[in-house]
Amino acid sequence: MKKMIFDSMVKNAVKWVLPFCLFAFLPLTVSAQDVATDGNTLKYGYLSYDAVLHSMNEYATVETSMMQLNEKYAAEQKRAEDEFNRKYEEFLDTQRDMPLTILQKRQSELQDLLNRNITFKKESQALLEQAKAKAEAPLRKRIAEAMGRVGIARGLAFIINTDQQAVAWTHPMMGEDVTEAVKTALR
Repeated sequence: MKKMIFDSMVKNAVKWVLPFCLFAFLPLTVSAQDVATDGNTLKYGYLSYDAVLHSMNEYATVETSMMQLNEKYAAEQKRAEDEFNRKYEEFLDTQRDMPLTILQKRQSELQDLLNRNITFKKESQALLEQAKAKAEAPLRKRIAEAMGRVGIARGLAFIINTDQQAVAWTHPMMGEDVTEAVKTALR
């Protein structure tokens, strides 16, 4: 009895699911030539976002200010490392003559100093990343607006960023490199 119910379920599944799948995926088998011949070609653009960003005059200003901020954090990290090294050398020179409790106190102080330096280094890296994102935000907004203008003017459905091999291949008949057009729109 169970086998008959199972067989019936399988037959119904094949009867209804298989035709549905065939019709559902049939549009995916249409070739680019078929689409091109009916006049409804989906056009898209592609660009190197980094090339556009780096070509902007304001990007040099952002990079300069980020380099200056990075140098300030690096100088503070160097000062903290020098302080730690000085105290550690002093500790090594005097540890033989210290009572155990003072030795343990100094070791604890050195460990605290080391932990604070590590924490500062992590926090400064996060702050640098936030500062860069904040400084680049207006530039990225301008790029997005320029891409929108270029996309609409050229009748594109979307624009793809090809940096870091995000797009391995584009069809030359359906896609258009709009990197230079976006750079021009930003001027």
